[in-house]
Amino acid sequence: MPADRKKNQGVEEVFQELDSMVGLEKIKQLIREIYAFVEIQKKRQKEDLAFENTVLHMIFKGNPGSGKTTVARIIGRLFKEMGVLQKGHVLEIERADLVGEYIGHTAQKTREQLKKAQGGVLFIDEAYSLARGGEKDFGKEAIDCLCKGMEDNRDNLVLILAGYTDEMDWFLETNPGLRSRFPIHLTFPDYNAGELLDIADMMLRKRQYVLSAAAREELRLIIEAKSKTHQHSGNARLVRNIIERSMRRQAVRLIGKNGLTREDLMTITREDMLKAREDL
Repeated sequence: MPADRKKNQGVEEVFQELDSMVGLEKIKQLIREIYAFVEIQKKRQKEDLAFENTVLHMIFKGNPGSGKTTVARIIGRLFKEMGVLQKGHVLEIERADLVGEYIGHTAQKTREQLKKAQGGVLFIDEAYSLARGGEKDFGKEAIDCLCKGMEDNRDNLVLILAGYTDEMDWFLETNPGLRSRFPIHLTFPDYNAGELLDIADMMLRKRQYVLSAAAREELRLIIEAKSKTHQHSGNARLVRNIIERSMRRQAVRLIGKNGLTREDLMTITREDMLKAREDL
């Protein structure tokens, strides 16, 4: 297969995975814009036209379970297929992986993580925690080291800093040079009740389970109830926890029965969902 055709096929497969994600329409649109812009700059360069050296470091803002890590992995694969990154792997780390216990330790740890991430994406969750200790905290040293690493490896490394929206906004204000280094900001909204039900259906299909009509209605009631009492109710982690608990409850209900059919083994009932709700 010719290289260009193979590349186009790889890119298309990545976009199919992105499009299969529930919701996140603005995120999907922005990623397609980034792809188009990078490709057009390459074509302009070939034609000796003025072109932009695209900086692809990003800020991801949003609550846990809103799709940030999944999208980071998709971006890694996309940039690999485009030839922007050599490997496209995603190294997921947090403060403890960067901040050391004594002078000089932090810079060493941070350089090690940057080296591991070469050719791919370095994804730092709860990145704002690096600035919480103040001037004397080693987190500031990690930030400085990351900034230098971004510059030194700008052609083969993408850095994504992620966290809650308000905390990330505060974090960017603590270091005046940070915002300009991250030109791409993606805000991940919480999922609404309908989207969470769609996510539940996808999770169940992958596992070859189905919800009875009554179980689906019970799940909807659980999601709506949680949205009134839980700060991060609109995220996929909540749904995953409910689905996994209902699967275990179904197993307990079925284990002593004989003559189970394929349908029995696949179906989550309202009884299973009610029991799962008790565990929340």
